[in-house]
Amino acid sequence: MPSIARTFRTASHFSRSTTKTYFNVARSFSTTLRRHEINKVYSSPSSAIADMKSNSTLLCGGFGLCGVPDTLIDALKSKPEITDLTAVSNNAGVVGSGLGLLLETKQVKKMIASYVGENKLLEQMYLSGELELELTPQGTLAERCRAGGAGIPAFYTPAAFGTVVQTGELALKHNSDGTVAQYGAPRDVKVFSGKPYIMEESIKGDYAFIKAYKADKLGNLEFRLAAQNFNGAMARNAKVTIVEAEHIVEVGEIAPNSVHVPGIYVDRVVQSTSEKNIEKVVNAKDPKDAMSALGAGDAASKRERIVRRAAKEFKNGMYANLGIGMPMLAPSFVDPSVEVQLQSENGILGLGPYPQKGLEDPDLINAGKETVTLAPGASCFGSEESFGMIRAGKINLTILGAMQVSARGDLANWMLPGKVKGFGGAMDLVSNPQATKVVVTMEHTDKKGRPKILKQCEFPLTGKACVSRIITDLCVFDVDFTEGLTLIELAEGVTVDEVKAKTEAPFKVADDVKPML
Repeated sequence: MPSIARTFRTASHFSRSTTKTYFNVARSFSTTLRRHEINKVYSSPSSAIADMKSNSTLLCGGFGLCGVPDTLIDALKSKPEITDLTAVSNNAGVVGSGLGLLLETKQVKKMIASYVGENKLLEQMYLSGELELELTPQGTLAERCRAGGAGIPAFYTPAAFGTVVQTGELALKHNSDGTVAQYGAPRDVKVFSGKPYIMEESIKGDYAFIKAYKADKLGNLEFRLAAQNFNGAMARNAKVTIVEAEHIVEVGEIAPNSVHVPGIYVDRVVQSTSEKNIEKVVNAKDPKDAMSALGAGDAASKRERIVRRAAKEFKNGMYANLGIGMPMLAPSFVDPSVEVQLQSENGILGLGPYPQKGLEDPDLINAGKETVTLAPGASCFGSEESFGMIRAGKINLTILGAMQVSARGDLANWMLPGKVKGFGGAMDLVSNPQATKVVVTMEHTDKKGRPKILKQCEFPLTGKACVSRIITDLCVFDVDFTEGLTLIELAEGVTVDEVKAKTEAPFKVADDVKPML
């Protein structure tokens, strides 16, 4: 019979051996040599989409022509047998570029998008019944993509309450004669803390086409400047995420804190070969020429008056979002002592001026798809984060154009009869008027002299009870969502009677009406 001491020595030997074997096995999974055997790089775009099937949902990153996976789109175009796709993207490219190519080849049966106003082919196909179109507010689209990738089936948002999105009165599909074949579904509404929200279902993609600046063999991604837009949220969403990268690098060449999308979300990587395009090249102008964008003659004088007055809305330390057109010119008249951080909903905080000629960057555009620069201290991020800060009320001020405003501050600025454009980000920008002051800049009447400030808006709404101030070429109104309009300022040479004659909505007159400028 063995001694007790020998028994313990034997047991100890096996214990040490087992532990050593266990740690050796564990370490073998994390050695540099074995980890680098993972390689998600494909030899060509065609091989990366070889198993792609018809009737799939395709998520496509990009905003305008910035950050668009054109190499992958070109590869898909060369496979016309892949049809009946549901394409999800902020916009549908333009004729001859981006997703516009897949519309030309009739490979897309349905578009889910925010803004399609730059694609006349899509408008034609939609109105003639060749294409289904599900228009979605831009922030809602970003969150539907983000939520789908995070395993959240639905969520509530304040954006689009009281609009055709909530009521389901927006045409999803037309008949060949232009009549409506199918409307969208009405949204469920719930009230949280006294405020109404509508329910939106998330989007889940079968495939995602993504454009990245850098990708390594593990699939880690780094984006550049405003080209992140929808790419990050969509890359995290699909069953199969395919990335085209400008630079394919070795593992470790992207710093850990520079990885915008971890490789766990990415399945395939290919080399991007398509040239980067710029949709709208806009350059800096000499200050004396800057106002040429407002036109000429009497119309330009009216608009300059509006822009100069709008500049007074900026206060030091504000975060502001500006619509295209007149609002974008307002910062030119802000006093140098006032520092304002400008936000662009495509993923920029710290928007700078237009670039000098020759210094345009295709990865730096604003929400109007115009070339821009960054101010010192700027940051760039994805569209889902951009709209998160907007809905949360982190933006102090937004200045927008409008087609009509009602006596109670309802806003209509996204649709004219017979035109197919889309919402863009406006419905989100006006969704939290308690925290974000919404200022409208517009001419007091339309081109035919008809009032644009009405008892009730005639055009489809962008938001209900959201506009706090209206600045026109004649005057300034403050808006109370319950009590209505109060005239607080008059332009030089304008009388109260003239304003009454050109305003359908009733209004009060402040005791101390001030001059506009």
